[in-house]
Amino acid sequence: MASSETTAAGTAADRSTSELAGVEAGLDALETTATGRPPFRQTLTQKILPPVIAVALVLAVWQGLISLRIVTDPSKLPSPSAVWDVVHESWLQGTLLDYIWTSVSRGLLGFLFALAIGTPLGLLVARVRFVRAAIGPILSGLQSLPSVAWVPPAVIWLGLNNSMMYAVILLGAVPSIANGLVSGVDQVPPLFLRAGRTMGATGLRGTWHIVLPAALPGYVAGLKQGWAFSWRSLMAAEIIASFPDLGVGLGQLLENGRNASDMAMVFEAILLVLLVGIAIDLLIFSPLERWVLRSRGLLVQR
Repeated sequence: MASSETTAAGTAADRSTSELAGVEAGLDALETTATGRPPFRQTLTQKILPPVIAVALVLAVWQGLISLRIVTDPSKLPSPSAVWDVVHESWLQGTLLDYIWTSVSRGLLGFLFALAIGTPLGLLVARVRFVRAAIGPILSGLQSLPSVAWVPPAVIWLGLNNSMMYAVILLGAVPSIANGLVSGVDQVPPLFLRAGRTMGATGLRGTWHIVLPAALPGYVAGLKQGWAFSWRSLMAAEIIASFPDLGVGLGQLLENGRNASDMAMVFEAILLVLLVGIAIDLLIFSPLERWVLRSRGLLVQR
């Protein structure tokens, strides 16, 4: 009797050990991430071909509207080749990169200023209850206000200069960055904060070592949105407030095309604005977002 009970207990223990080992193996498999680079064929089919096909379809529809004479007035819709000729001419004249650099340098510098202001402001709003009650709704209201609304007062206050451009960028981007950080801090699990206080991470030390790292996903989302607002604010300022001393950026190029009724130039400016926005996102914010998500196990590599 005792022997059979011992055998049964041993069998149960072995089964329990086997199940535990299976669970551990499953968890290890879930935590294991591929360290090698994906094959080129997979990258080609999943990341390169889809946008290329989408662009080709847009160009085909665009050219079809011209070839089938659905749109016959080139002053309304120029052909893709006409737009390409304008872009190529700008490149040969050496002005294309000047247009891009004038706007990109302003946009990135203004965004850095907004980052330096929006980050401490967001922390203050997130961590101090009185400040949140006082200016939290104002930040939300400013975020919903169109950036173009700030151009006339900025021109009156600061004149037609680069300071006006940066002021419009700040007013458009700071609320987004601050609100993104506030959202990230609000989603930090209270257990993290209690554990940090237990380990002596309070005050600025707790903010730097506990709050900010835990709030990174929301903060990065706010940065991405803040850049979008920065870029749109700059384009609005360049379109409305044109002045020779400011140089010709992409927004001014768009306005020049409108004044000359040159739709090919207008489309050139629109395409350049779009390409710069996509390039900044692909080169800066998308890798940063993937790194943050991957470091927290929120991004599954396939």
